[in-house]
Amino acid sequence: MNIVLFGATGMVGSRIAAEAAARGHRVTAVSRSGGLPETVSGDDNSVVAVAADARDRERVAELVKDADVVAAALVPPRDGSDPRAPFVALYTDLLAGVTAGGAPRTVIVGGAGSLRVAPGMRLVDTPDFPAMYKPEALAHADVLDALRADAATLPMWTYISPAPQVGPGERTGDYRLGVGDDLLPQAGSISAEDYAAAFVDEIESGAHPRQRLSVA
Repeated sequence: MNIVLFGATGMVGSRIAAEAAARGHRVTAVSRSGGLPETVSGDDNSVVAVAADARDRERVAELVKDADVVAAALVPPRDGSDPRAPFVALYTDLLAGVTAGGAPRTVIVGGAGSLRVAPGMRLVDTPDFPAMYKPEALAHADVLDALRADAATLPMWTYISPAPQVGPGERTGDYRLGVGDDLLPQAGSISAEDYAAAFVDEIESGAHPRQRLSVA
């Protein structure tokens, strides 16, 4: 498959790039810097690094015109400002470019904060949720809300939330998949490597169009 990956040099994005390349897919690794993901060898010609801004709709359309799938591992602004409106605007521009370029599907790295822990209660709304992470969690939640609100006009999408804690670790290939908005039982953490494995599984299968998944 030809995969165009935005946010390819981030912690999660770089592992998605490595996982996809290891399975024999061709990856266009897009970032603002244009650097190669740290997880990918410079000798691996299945991954091509490209510099681009996901807010540039024309550039996005150009990059995705031959893509089988677009993957997005974008992160909200982390400069201390409120990231919510800028993050929704970033995805609005990206998906407008994807639509213009004719790519059939987009798989999105989501957040865990909007997963439900009880009826009417999201993880981000619980008393113990760390205050420093709340703005970013709400920004991810806003993107999911926007996807659902505009589902009829957007290209096919799937939104995949990790467990509440995700970070570099070991790839075991063993994970649980949830469909919908409920936090999986005992979903404490997942390695970024196992999250990437689940993410690329969905890229390959396309089994959950216009659905929200969670991985733990």
